[in-house]
Amino acid sequence: MRIVITGGAGFIGSHLVDKLLSLDHQVIAIDNLITGKSENLNLHKNLTFIEQNVCDYIEIDGRVDWVLHFASPASPTDFTRLPIQILKVGSIGTINTLGLAKGKKAKYMLASTSEVYGDPLEHPQKETYVGNVNPNSERAVYDEAKRFSEAVTLAYHRFHHLDTRMIRIFNTFGPRMRPEDGRVISTFIYQSLMNKPITVNGDGTQTRSFQHVSDLVDGVLRLMDVEYHNPINLGNPNEYSILEIAKIIKKLTNSKSEIVFAPLPDADPKRRRPDITRAKEILKWEPKVSLEEGLLKMIEYYKSALQIKT
Repeated sequence: MRIVITGGAGFIGSHLVDKLLSLDHQVIAIDNLITGKSENLNLHKNLTFIEQNVCDYIEIDGRVDWVLHFASPASPTDFTRLPIQILKVGSIGTINTLGLAKGKKAKYMLASTSEVYGDPLEHPQKETYVGNVNPNSERAVYDEAKRFSEAVTLAYHRFHHLDTRMIRIFNTFGPRMRPEDGRVISTFIYQSLMNKPITVNGDGTQTRSFQHVSDLVDGVLRLMDVEYHNPINLGNPNEYSILEIAKIIKKLTNSKSEIVFAPLPDADPKRRRPDITRAKEILKWEPKVSLEEGLLKMIEYYKSALQIKT
């Protein structure tokens, strides 16, 4: 197939590009490199890279079979650093990519997020839960952008009969994450390897569920083969407190770092865990990589990237 991926040079997008190329598809990766990196993409005869903001008109020559919309800054540091860009890529960028798919008669997939649930009152979160989002918080630029992108994707499906898919991505980690992006695992590994204080927000009792990027990519490919138009959670249902994660990473890195506590960010969710019943039933999917296995892989990646000798 010939597949367009926005955000193709980003953390998740680049892993998806690699997998699709390994399956002998032709891939057109679009990224303006605001958070993605061109070095995340390996030279390949079937890969075309276009450096472009997807909020601008997208023109692709020739046929397109799929449009996968994965573009968006998505880390906590981005919410305050790039708020307007996040809102634009979730709204204008989504409309532009839907228009591309419509014009090419291509299938379409939206990468949404567990952030659409906000600080959830339901636990674990099912796809039927409508969320608890504060539209005036700092992180609302991401939450509301993704909620809008889901609404407009389904509008194109219902009104234009576009063949669409939607995934809600829960916390995902793995190689190519930016060390400075403010996410829990990347931050803790970086701090541990550098023997800097490990900063736990709040009292550390808030929880998250972490999946390895390879499991997420597997879920995406499975959904491409299934005609299902409502959102599907992709995440690991194993739940850990933030303090537990800090202690695990400190141990795995043999770090001398001290665990310290910082104020809880605005509207930070207290609990986050996916209900993956829908993914199990429809995609026959569930995560395979354990937390420790994935962490060890990511620690080795960071040691290499940061040139840390062991």
